[in-house]
Order: sequence, then structure tokens, then C-alpha cells
Amino acid sequence: MEDRITLSDHLARWAANDAARTPVAETVAAIARACRDIAELIAAGPLAGDLSAERGAGEGNDVQKEIDLRTNTMLIEALRFAPVAAVASEEMPAPVALNVGAPLAVAIDPLDGSSNIDTNVSVGTIFSILPVLPEHETVEAPFLQPGRAQRAAGYVLYGPQTALLLSVGAGTDMFTLDRKTNTFVLTKAGIHVPGQSSEFAINASNYRHWDDAVRAWFDDCIAGSEGPRGQNFNMRWIASMVAEAHRILMRGGVYFYPGDARPGYGSGRLRLVYEGNPIGLLMEQAGASASTGQGPLLDSTPSNLHTRVPLLFGSREEVERLERYHVWPPSIGERSPLFGRRGLFRA
Repeated sequence: MEDRITLSDHLARWAANDAARTPVAETVAAIARACRDIAELIAAGPLAGDLSAERGAGEGNDVQKEIDLRTNTMLIEALRFAPVAAVASEEMPAPVALNVGAPLAVAIDPLDGSSNIDTNVSVGTIFSILPVLPEHETVEAPFLQPGRAQRAAGYVLYGPQTALLLSVGAGTDMFTLDRKTNTFVLTKAGIHVPGQSSEFAINASNYRHWDDAVRAWFDDCIAGSEGPRGQNFNMRWIASMVAEAHRILMRGGVYFYPGDARPGYGSGRLRLVYEGNPIGLLMEQAGASASTGQGPLLDSTPSNLHTRVPLLFGSREEVERLERYHVWPPSIGERSPLFGRRGLFRA
């Protein structure tokens, strides 16, 4: 490409010495530097040791891998030199205080999809940058804001290419790591997710645990051209949410991880602070939607650092259609444990 725009160029132009934007730009740059090192670690695979070794359990008894802990440390160390007051991580029970008086807080999922690390499947780092406000009296408070408060969000996908997807509230852009120069270069600006799609991602092995509304939508999709939708669909499931999000940003589709009847899954599986909100911002800024199944995800307020939510995102028309399955017909809406009138996200 001629006149290549690097991430540094992009951030400098966007910040333009603005006192509110400059700390955001500096923080994104720090995350990007850490993710370049993480990309090298992941590319080394077993040459870097047993990255899939189990090292304990995190919040909610999720298994922690060696790679989870190493990437968590790498990101925190990088953010010590950024204007960041605190870091909250999916891998830690509580935030870590960094720079007292700094204007920003960063929430991270250090390595989404780490269960796939020994199978050479794409994995990624997800981040959310939030403001620290005068009324925030505890280190946790900045992280308990609705997703619309985010100053920036993104992810870095480690796959055949290393790609950084970023939104600073002015669209969603993609930067690709040039390994010759070790810099992220803008390769797709102003990403737009098509409103319609014939692809969906859901873990169909959980069918027996879903509520009636989710089953009805799924059944209508797999019925294909002979069913009520009158068209054929393709189903995808990578078990690496960030990889699913990347596919959707590139070519459309929807991803859905609903709550279900299994113990501990009633409120969904994915975390609002570390996964839902940053992906939600990227999707909305790309013209797509992100939802809890009955309303905009970014309007949800986390009750704690590890609040879980049903997560639905992708092509706008399909997200809206799936939401309608939870309110019509009324009989399905009334029986739904997650989305009925007395569901988890309604008073």
C-alpha cells in the first residue's frame, strides 16, 4: 500500500493534542505494544513451553491456562507506563491499581479463546477503555459503568494475520501487524457490517438447555429454504468469541450465546465488562447491533466486575429478528426464563 497509515499516525491525527483524547491514544498504543509481544509468544506455540497447561481456576471456576496468566501479566506491565489508574481483568478477582490520579481505567480479557491454544485456532485479546470520574470513590467504580461510557475498545486477533480492531467512537477500523516493521498498519477503515446475513454462530450442543424462544429461532434457521424463513443458513462455531466477532465484522452474520437452564448459565456465560461491552462498541460503530436479547447491550449496567450476560451481536436485521422471538408469540415470551416479562433484564 502507498502512503501507509500506521496506528501511531491514526491515533496522533485523532487525538490532535486534545487533552481528553491524548490519554486514550497513549493507552491504545501501550496495549498495541503488549499485543505485538503476545503475538510472538502465541506464534512460538510449544516452543514457548506448555502454554495450555492448567494453572488454576479464575472467577466462576473457569480454568486458567498458562497463556492466560502470562498474557495478563504482559498487558498489566505495559499499562503501568500509560495514563491508567487501574486495570481489571477476567483473570483476576479484583482490579489492580496502577497510577493514582490517571484519567482512565482498562478492562481486559487477556486471551479470549485460550481453551483452543493447543489446537492452533485463532485467539485474541479484548480491551475496554473507560473514564475515571470524580465521583468514582473505589478502584472498582469505573468498571461498573454502562458500555456507552467507553472511550475506546477493541481486540487483537492472533490468527493467520495479527489484526487490531479499534473504535474510538468514530467508526471501527482494522490495523494489520506488519512483521517486517513491527507496526500496525491501517488496512480497512470504516468497517460496515451488512444488515442481512445467512450465517449464524451458536453452540448447538446446548439446544436441550435453551428456552423456547431460542429453540424456535434456531429451528426456523435450520429448516432452510423449506422452512418459515425461506432461505438456507450456514452455522459456524469456533469456541473463540473474538474470532467469531472478527468474521462478522468482515462479512456479516450473528453470534448468540444465550443464557440457558444449566447450573451457573442462567445469566449467560460471557462477561459484560470484559467481553460484551468492547465487542458491543465495535459492532455498533460498524453499523451492526449488540443485544442482551431484548435490548441494547451497551445500556446494561454491570452489577459487579464479573457480571455475565446473554450476548447477541452482528447483522442488525437478524439481531432485531431474534429479539422479536423473545416477545412474540406472547406464549414464548411468558415462558422464557431469560427474556420474559420477569426475566433477568426486566423489572
